[in-house]
Amino acid sequence: MSTSQYALATLDGVTGQTGWDSAVFRDRVQGALDAFVDEQAATLAPLGSDADRLVREAHTSVSGGKRFRAAFCYWGHRAVHPSPDDEDALVRACASLELLHASALVHDDYMDASDTRRGRPATHRQLAAEHRASGWRGDPEQYGAAAAILLGDLLLSWSDELLRRCGLPITQVAPALEVFDRCRSEVIAGQFLDVSVPARGRADVETAMTVLRYKSARYSIERPLHIGAALAGASPGTIAELSRFGLPLGEAFQLRDDLLGVFGDPAVTGKPAGDDLIEGKRTVLVALALDAAPPAEAARLDAALGTALTPEEVAELRAIIDASGAHAQVEAVIEELAGHAVTALDRADVDDHAREVLRGLASAATQRAV
Repeated sequence: MSTSQYALATLDGVTGQTGWDSAVFRDRVQGALDAFVDEQAATLAPLGSDADRLVREAHTSVSGGKRFRAAFCYWGHRAVHPSPDDEDALVRACASLELLHASALVHDDYMDASDTRRGRPATHRQLAAEHRASGWRGDPEQYGAAAAILLGDLLLSWSDELLRRCGLPITQVAPALEVFDRCRSEVIAGQFLDVSVPARGRADVETAMTVLRYKSARYSIERPLHIGAALAGASPGTIAELSRFGLPLGEAFQLRDDLLGVFGDPAVTGKPAGDDLIEGKRTVLVALALDAAPPAEAARLDAALGTALTPEEVAELRAIIDASGAHAQVEAVIEELAGHAVTALDRADVDDHAREVLRGLASAATQRAV
């Protein structure tokens, strides 16, 4: 089973009991994204083959994935307004978050010098390889970097455009755009924190949690819930209730991602073994391990972060993290945060069907293997 098939089967298994067909929803989101990119391709067609190449990479960047952000946006809306006025327009609005996510991934892969994404070459690697194969002038790596930056920028611009033009009345969209503006600023600032912390070569648990919260947790779950609810005309009180569910769940979601970045199976994640260690990520997991490991082992882990590692060295660092108790501690924190989130959801004044689907999504987000 491929990476995407594994993840989506997990999601379907959790949400299927609610009567919501998540596979159909993902297909609808993909259709909305494909139609939008095709529309943009027609606009850019006069620019010729170079624009075609950029649009092709855009299509690749928005293909596949679990669609958690779109799903939380959709059910954030239905938590407030159980029967959407325009289902197709709502799906397009939800799809705008997947463009934001694709933008972040393209930029993140370049900043982390990642070779792969979802089992295929990362955008900067793919376009550098095309430059090299074509025998063009200049540095292929610089070309790939420039192309990835521009594609990420284009996807970010398109995310705003798709939300504005989703088809819902502007009176409904305007409050959601205000949340979306904050969301994009948080993602970009969080990304800067993520590159600054490894550069300083140190990070305590509190700093690592701040990076986690703003780089991923808020934009992955809390803000999508807010955007969907804002499209439904939610009150500030309802938005606050959704935050009490969405923020701890988003933190648990990213902590699971951090564990997978060290302990995930490459055959399932589509990333090399110990990818976060090779990239030098100063995650909560790593911060806990550095605090708890014996001095010699902590020094070994600290010195190895951000260096080229053999499979044997990755296994050695994994063993240090395990022995420190950090792995088990993060697992416990994930369970605790997910429990807080579900308790808050149970208390929230939202539609009961939406509550059950959101409960299933919470489980899928925190118990996944990719």
